[in-house]
Amino acid sequence: MSPLALDVTHRLVPSPAGRIHLVEQGAGPLVLLVHGFPESWYSWRHQLPALAAAGYRAVAIDVRGYGRSSAPHETDAYRMSELVADNAAVVEALGERSAVVIGHDWGASIAATSALVRPDLFRAVGLLSIPYAPRGGPRPSELFARMGGEEEFYISYFQEPGRAEGEIEPDVRGWLAGFYAALSGDTMPAVGAPAPHFVRRGGTLRERFPADRAPAWLGEGDLDFYAGEFERTGLRGALSRYRNMDRDWDDMAGFDGAPLPQPSLYIGGARDAATSWLAAAIEAHRTTLPGLTSSRVLEGCGHWIQQERPTETNRLLTDWLATL
Repeated sequence: MSPLALDVTHRLVPSPAGRIHLVEQGAGPLVLLVHGFPESWYSWRHQLPALAAAGYRAVAIDVRGYGRSSAPHETDAYRMSELVADNAAVVEALGERSAVVIGHDWGASIAATSALVRPDLFRAVGLLSIPYAPRGGPRPSELFARMGGEEEFYISYFQEPGRAEGEIEPDVRGWLAGFYAALSGDTMPAVGAPAPHFVRRGGTLRERFPADRAPAWLGEGDLDFYAGEFERTGLRGALSRYRNMDRDWDDMAGFDGAPLPQPSLYIGGARDAATSWLAAAIEAHRTTLPGLTSSRVLEGCGHWIQQERPTETNRLLTDWLATL
């Protein structure tokens, strides 16, 4: 679906970042949609019309560092507290008093933290791919450093400014195509193949991406749009989110072990590595998400849930929203 084919309104609104670019469709209660890495507002292209048709004001943002939103140079400008402040600023700029916030991938963590820190604004929260896990345990950098064994976990690989950018930016389109395929349910590497989330010493992430197939959800126009955005902005802003995980751990010390009480929803993909890595967090939702009213894991689905399974995702979202 071309962005030009969508009956949406683009706006720039003020935020602590400077500006946030958003795309909106429909009228009614506000539903704020927050994307993950490496995506944009466009990852919600199938949800905007569906939510609008169901009677909601659907708003998808470019997270700071992406698309037409501001991209501060300082790495610590991408800490979670700043992204929560951006979400709050969007609600205020739209003249609303509250919103349902729904996120995918990093957007799920941003959505959950927004609801935790600003329950006065965010009355319900939907999480796609990444479950809610309260702050606690060892520092994230220490945890991820232990995950790779002889190889390097991708989050550790992303830590040094310029390193991953050096791999991605010479061929943004090709890298994105491979990354999307590596995490899609219909094109990811076979069981037993080297995992695309790890880097061999001296290697790159890309060398483990599928090179001969594209996922069904990703058309040439979709890839053109994503590539065009990142060719224009570069990857520094997007990758800086990963470089603030220890800062977030420090900043959120006052919320250690805190449950998220608002009405909530979780949707995972059965073939998404996050679903297996974070299985304990999903199981713990009975206590960490006491307001959980809907939880589904979609068979055969990979990481890009709302793009791989738009019809099913739209139904789950609208059914859940109707209960609020």
